[in-house]
Amino acid sequence: MLRSTLVFAVALLVSHSLVSLPAYAEKNASLTPKLASVGSPVVQETFDGEKLDKVMSAVKGEWKLVDGALHGKELAADKHAAVLNFQKKNHNSVVQFSFKFDDNTKGLHFSLNHSGGHLFRVAVSPDKLTVNLDKDKKDPKSKAIALGSAKGDFKSGQWHTMMVEMVGDKVVVQTDAGASVSISHAKLDTDKPNYRFVMRGNSLSIDDLTIWEVN
Repeated sequence: MLRSTLVFAVALLVSHSLVSLPAYAEKNASLTPKLASVGSPVVQETFDGEKLDKVMSAVKGEWKLVDGALHGKELAADKHAAVLNFQKKNHNSVVQFSFKFDDNTKGLHFSLNHSGGHLFRVAVSPDKLTVNLDKDKKDPKSKAIALGSAKGDFKSGQWHTMMVEMVGDKVVVQTDAGASVSISHAKLDTDKPNYRFVMRGNSLSIDDLTIWEVN
């Protein structure tokens, strides 16, 4: 009787532990916004077409649709990281997308500008998630500022999901792997002309891009 009770208790504990574990390396994972409630998305892009939509502008590098995903690659001739602009003006919004890096690509930047240039970016590396306020290129004394960071586990060759919330002067970033960063800075409360994906190396894949506007 005691043996049966112990076996049942262990089985119950294991079952509970499995249910409590966060999802890892999940494509298009279900993430819940923390800063605001959202309704219907204004953008739902699954990249199933044959060529880039007009709102997607390849500024640097090679960007094309491959096997139902947006694929980015750095070009040596550019002498610059590959950059793709998703041309949609925004101020307060929530953005979610799936990403995967392969080969010699070790991460990506999700970047936002303001009318005067670079504003801030979310940087992903294999073991870290960081939110940086960009330096003002017009001010020689300006420097980039790390506003927050968290340890992560973003393995190459696996899909992951990221949500970025931008409401007023606050930004919250969360991922399917459990890594999250919450920061605030007065400069973030401004109009932004677009969303930008930035990468170095041979292979970055983006999919399941969803955007919600926040009033």
